[in-house]
Amino acid sequence: MNIVVEFFLVTFKVLWAFVLAAARWLVRPKEKSVAGQVCLITGAGSGLGRLFALEFARRRALLVLWDINTQSNEETAGMVRHIYRDLEAADAAALQGNCQCIVGSNISPPQRVCTAHCHGQPRSPGKEHPTGLLEAGNGEEEILPPCNLQVFTYTCDVGKRENVYLTAERVRKEVGEVSVLVNNAGVVSGHHLLECPDELIERTMMVNCHAHFWTTKAFLPTMLEINHGHIVTVASSLGLFSTAGVEDYCASKFGVVGFHESLSHELKAAEKDGIKTTLVCPYLVDTGMFRGCRIRKEIEPFLPPLKPDYCVKQAMKAILTDQPMICTPRLMYIVTFMKSILPFEAVVCMYRFLGADKCMYPFIAQRKQATNNNEAKNGI
Repeated sequence: MNIVVEFFLVTFKVLWAFVLAAARWLVRPKEKSVAGQVCLITGAGSGLGRLFALEFARRRALLVLWDINTQSNEETAGMVRHIYRDLEAADAAALQGNCQCIVGSNISPPQRVCTAHCHGQPRSPGKEHPTGLLEAGNGEEEILPPCNLQVFTYTCDVGKRENVYLTAERVRKEVGEVSVLVNNAGVVSGHHLLECPDELIERTMMVNCHAHFWTTKAFLPTMLEINHGHIVTVASSLGLFSTAGVEDYCASKFGVVGFHESLSHELKAAEKDGIKTTLVCPYLVDTGMFRGCRIRKEIEPFLPPLKPDYCVKQAMKAILTDQPMICTPRLMYIVTFMKSILPFEAVVCMYRFLGADKCMYPFIAQRKQATNNNEAKNGI
C-alpha cells in the first residue's frame, strides 16, 4: 500500500479510537460473564486480593487462591464458600419453580436467582444476564442447570520461580486450565535505599515484578492455544510516576507496567484478540500496606487514600468490560500526562506543593519504629 494512503488510514484509525474511547464514557459497555471460568488470584489472603476473590465469587467464577500465608488464604476461601452457599441456596429456590428475588447476605445487589453456565461453555443462543439468567430470543428467561461452585487454595511463594511452576502444574492437574489470571501479590520493604538490606530489595523485585513473568509463562500457553483468557496486572500509580523513599517499590511497579504493556503488544502482534489484558494502577489504597503515608494536610481531603472496596469495584468494571487500563481515581491519568510533558523541575515544584515529595517518610518512620520494637521484644 502507498505510504501516503496508509498514513491517512492510520490517522483515521487513531481518531476512531478516540471516538470509541469517548463512547465508553457515555455508554457503559456490557460486562462479560466469568461464570464457571477458572480464575486464579495471587496474594488472595488479604487486602485487594481477598476483595477480588469475593467479587469473582459473586460472579460465579471457580476460584484458585494463592498466598504465602496459609491461614489467611483459608480465611478468604471461607468467605468465598459462604458466598457460594448463598448462591446455591438461591439456585435451589429458583429451580423449584418461580424465579423470585432472594436477598443473601453476600449477594449484592439483590438478584432474581439463577445459575450460571459451567466451565465457561455457552448454553444456548441468547443474552446472559449478570445474575446468570439466560434471555432467549423471544424475551423469556431460562433458568440454567446448577453449576458446581468451588474454591481451591494453594500455599505459594510467588517470589520463588520453582514454587510458582510446581504450584501451577498442581492447579492444571487438580482444577483445570486458568482462564483469568489476576497477578495481585505485592510487598513493600519500607526502607530508604541506603538503609534497605539487599535481600529486601531482591524480595520486592521478585514478588512485585518477576512473579508476573513466571505466572504468565505458566498459564499463557493454553490461552494462546484456544485464543481465550484474561491477564490482569495489579500495579500501582507508583508504576507511572514515583516519589522519594520507595525506590525498590517504584522500580518493581515500573517494571511490571512495562512487562504488561509489552505483553499486550505481543498478543496484538500475534493477533490473539481473544486474550484480553487489563492494567490496574490505583492511587494509595487504605489497606495498611502504606500506613502513615501522608500528603499535604490541606490537600488530603481532596485526595484521600482509596477505600479498598471502591478500588476493587472499579477494577472489576474494567476487567469485565475488557478495558485495557484503569487508573483510580481518574486524576491519576492527568498526573501521568503532566509528568510526561513538564520539565523535571516543574514536576518537583508540584510534588513539593502537594506534599508528595516526602509523603512516604512518615510511613518509613513507622516501619522503622515497628522494626526496632520487634527487635527489642526479641532481645536483639
